[in-house]
Amino acid sequence: MTGTLDASDTTPVVDRETLLVELVDEQGRAQGSLSVAAAHTAPGRLHRAFSVLLFDAAGRVLLQQRASVKTRFPLLWTNTCCGHPAPGQAVVEAAAKRLQEELGITAELSEAGTFTYQATDPNTGRVEFEFDHVLIGRLEDTAPHPNPDEVADTAWIRPDTLAENVAAEPARYTPWLSGVLRIIAATG
Repeated sequence: MTGTLDASDTTPVVDRETLLVELVDEQGRAQGSLSVAAAHTAPGRLHRAFSVLLFDAAGRVLLQQRASVKTRFPLLWTNTCCGHPAPGQAVVEAAAKRLQEELGITAELSEAGTFTYQATDPNTGRVEFEFDHVLIGRLEDTAPHPNPDEVADTAWIRPDTLAENVAAEPARYTPWLSGVLRIIAATG
């Protein structure tokens, strides 16, 4: 693991761009690995990813605004949490770990479906080309504690209102969010 130590604790600060992602074919079958940075360099390499959407008891979904330091689509609103499993790592395990890292929360997750998308960030030139596993869960009586290195803000919103907002103002949201919402809508 590469990184430096933060003076306030002994946890290594990892450069996430050096971590490995699992390259996949169009059916999601493993095809090797590559660093996060290399996989997101134009034209992009298809790799496994996950997008988590957590619901509260009222049926609202938790969104996050990505931190300004993100290398892809900073400050845009998106699903609760997203990331990449390490090669060979179970998607649910990786997603649970990222929920803890980004928002300081735990939730039981289940897979709702997959989709593939490709999008270029017009500001950074970085490319998302992902075989995305959509995971859903319920957040029970726990408030998120966003990591400011990962999350600029959070908000709860009804799914139907979110879908209307994404359609009306797509530039405010990450390009994969509409695919996540389609998977959720298809699962009922």
